[in-house]
Amino acid sequence: MTAIIPAILSGGFGSRLWPLSRRARPKQFLPLFDGESLFQKTCKRTTGAQFEAPMVISNQDHRFLIGEQLQELGMTAQSILLEPVGRNTAAPAALAAQVALAQDADALVLLLPSDHMIADEKAFQQAVETATPVAAAGHIVTFGIKPDLAHTGYGYIKFVPADEAVLSVDQFVEKPSKQRAEQFLEEGTYLWNAGIFMFSAKAMRDSFLRHAPEIWQGVEVARIKARQDLDFLRLDPQAFEQVPNISLDYAIMEKQAGICCVPMDPQWNDLGSWRAIWETMPKDDAGNTALSEAIFENSTDCLVYSEDALVSVLGLQDVIVVNTKDVLLVAAKDQAEAVKTIVAELDREGRPETVQHRRAYRPWGWTEEIARGERFRVQSMMIKPGQGLTMQRHIHRAEHWVVMSGTLEVSVNGETKYVTENESVFVPLGAPHKLKNPGMIEVRMIEVQSGAVIHDEDILREPAEDENRD
Repeated sequence: MTAIIPAILSGGFGSRLWPLSRRARPKQFLPLFDGESLFQKTCKRTTGAQFEAPMVISNQDHRFLIGEQLQELGMTAQSILLEPVGRNTAAPAALAAQVALAQDADALVLLLPSDHMIADEKAFQQAVETATPVAAAGHIVTFGIKPDLAHTGYGYIKFVPADEAVLSVDQFVEKPSKQRAEQFLEEGTYLWNAGIFMFSAKAMRDSFLRHAPEIWQGVEVARIKARQDLDFLRLDPQAFEQVPNISLDYAIMEKQAGICCVPMDPQWNDLGSWRAIWETMPKDDAGNTALSEAIFENSTDCLVYSEDALVSVLGLQDVIVVNTKDVLLVAAKDQAEAVKTIVAELDREGRPETVQHRRAYRPWGWTEEIARGERFRVQSMMIKPGQGLTMQRHIHRAEHWVVMSGTLEVSVNGETKYVTENESVFVPLGAPHKLKNPGMIEVRMIEVQSGAVIHDEDILREPAEDENRD
């Protein structure tokens, strides 16, 4: 039987998990569970004899995160496809089908989000195995989660009752009110919509050409005009921006006849809010849980996450505390879904806290701001072995580097030298400079910037340098 191509969707932001999830490093890339990210767990879940190497469809801003996290797993994607703008789930589904068709006319695709938690992977694998012959026969198959409560944050699938492992879909239903959700649970003919689909690439092509040809054709133009960039394929921006911004449910599923559903119970959670995180985590006898160091006294059903401080919770119930190095969120648990309204307000104000943490990840490593004031900034830096920063100069600031560990190859004004632990280098204002880690261990260093303008816009690069290095 034809192997299955996993198509992993990794373009979301996860605004309801702010301030931990941010646009530059959203929830699917955060190592929240067992030191692995949800993206990595999704990749591992789709390995084995029945699967081919995955294709990853992602926002272009996350390309190096994807490469780095795949490398940590020792995995190689067959393709990493970069969207210049977000276009919901219909366009990625069409793209996955087109790429799979180019590889194999009989290809089967498993389309799945990268930001969901599945605790029982054996149950998931069994559901995929059940769906495979049905998808190979030309049906689009969706996977429904058996509900255990009247959840208003999920879409629902209404199925035709039958004593079968594969059911016929009667209707897709949007997120309901509390009253309707309770009715769905009582009726017993509804499943949560997990947003996971299996299909033959030919069947998905035929569905798009029948119901949404403009999406298929627009994606095809963007793919044909795409350009290769290192290990990534960048879709053509102008063509892709013209593709309708619509979900796969609206574009295809609500219109297509003969859709099948495989019910499953793999201890699934979409981790869409801090309440969902609390529901997933092991708890103490009082219902409290922490993803970091915390003390609970006379408190019940609370959640704590803290990056750099002990959090003490005293006399509280149903409270969420999330502490990052630049933001503190304290929320009633029943208001967890409303975190996105805070994010929207900060976006309107142009605040950076929704975009980037103090630690900013780069292709070559990371920087983390320690202090900032009038005419100065101090930051810690890590440079990976073999990586470095491009040749550049600054018009308004000078820099002073102190190496804490490792060996740094530094070029300033055309003079190159090696700087090791406890040694330093001064870079005068306007001096062309670049640096590289030539060794086999990470370089850790402190950078002090001083001058009239302390901003990343005060960087002039050599045009011949590789744009992806910094």
